[in-house]
Amino acid sequence: MQLQLSGQQIEVTPALRDHVNGKIDRLTRLDEKLIGLAVVLAVDKLQQRASGTLTTTGATLHAEAAEADMYASIDVLFDKLVDQLRKHRQKVSNKHQRQAREERQYG
Repeated sequence: MQLQLSGQQIEVTPALRDHVNGKIDRLTRLDEKLIGLAVVLAVDKLQQRASGTLTTTGATLHAEAAEADMYASIDVLFDKLVDQLRKHRQKVSNKHQRQAREERQYG
């Protein structure tokens, strides 16, 4: 999986990069066919924002999080992406089960 990590008005430190890399494992455990992840870290006056776009086979998932701490923003962002990925995988799984059931019934 390709990772693109960038910052807007913030320098992406090695510690932030390590924190993001540590969270990627949660995504890859759910789906091994992930294509890419683009994470943008930004600072607005009092809020630290993290937004991410996850590309997987059949879908592009996007989430944003804004917290007082950048590490907390990254944690919330990955929680949202994991939830979306679980929902997407469940939808794909249900679709395949439904197709197999129809093939058995009519095939």
